[in-house]
Amino acid sequence: MAESVLLTQIGRALAIILAAVLIGYAVERYLLTKLKQLADATKWECDEVIVCALRGRLIKWLFIAGLYSVVLVTPLPYNITGISKSVLIVIFVLSVTAAAAHIAVGVINVYAKKSRRAFPSTSIFTNLTISLLVIIGALIIMQSLGISITPLLTALGVGGLAVALALQDTLSNFFAGLHILFSRPIRPSDYIRLDTGEEGYVIDITWRNTSIRDLTENMIVVPNSKMATAKIINFSLPTKSLIILMPIGVSYNSDLEQVERITAETAREVMAEVPGGMPDYEPVVRFNSFGEYSVQYNVLMCVQEFAAQYLVKHEFIKRLHRNYRMAGIKVPYPVQTVYLRKE
Repeated sequence: MAESVLLTQIGRALAIILAAVLIGYAVERYLLTKLKQLADATKWECDEVIVCALRGRLIKWLFIAGLYSVVLVTPLPYNITGISKSVLIVIFVLSVTAAAAHIAVGVINVYAKKSRRAFPSTSIFTNLTISLLVIIGALIIMQSLGISITPLLTALGVGGLAVALALQDTLSNFFAGLHILFSRPIRPSDYIRLDTGEEGYVIDITWRNTSIRDLTENMIVVPNSKMATAKIINFSLPTKSLIILMPIGVSYNSDLEQVERITAETAREVMAEVPGGMPDYEPVVRFNSFGEYSVQYNVLMCVQEFAAQYLVKHEFIKRLHRNYRMAGIKVPYPVQTVYLRKE
């Protein structure tokens, strides 16, 4: 008789678990299919984030629900029932927290990608979101386990001053990072130069420091508190396009009208053909002074972003030198004439 009852209970438990898994599989297959169709039919990108976060988790949640039902209907010792329920609740809350973090971070990245000026995509926002959801999940778990969170909140409030004093530098960097993000003097992918001489592309702004990659692919790490007080030249604001100035000198024997025409044509050709140039920009040639051995002038050209100037300058110098040689225009080198007087 006892064996029959035990077999009945085992069979019922297996049936509940199997039914929960099948229902979870059916719900996930149907629901995610519908959500995927809806995501493909709309321009809202966040629905794809939700679909990705729920994929594989619905079956797990219904499996946990099946196990929880088995614990409720199966006559087990009181302590085993209590422990089993608590463990299942903890696992379920952790899984839901992970899904919520996945969705929240995905939504933040989507909106940051769409509006980079108003909402830059950085690690500090992602880490803040994950930390907040983890704290909420932990509080829910503690509350579900019957642990009062009031004394914990009180202890945190009392110990907050001590923690703040111990983590002055860390908190200073954290709030400086938030200040940088909200005031937006720099953004990820901007090319900047600090007053200390370091320069490069902003890669990320974390809760502690700002990462900058220079043109030689080296990484420069600057604490946020230093970054917030530094004098910064941002070559990507208000636009990424950059005006470059090329100082040149030609011989006094040169026809300046011809020099201006050839130089402008060469600059126009370079900006139209070299990657990184701005074809719509009209180059400017301006003579500015009579030098010691040449007539000095500047050529103004425009490139799409800071690093593009090097290739544009490279090609401009080569082509201008070739065109000057073909036209008989000389670029003089420094000459010093010494007169000796006999007495």
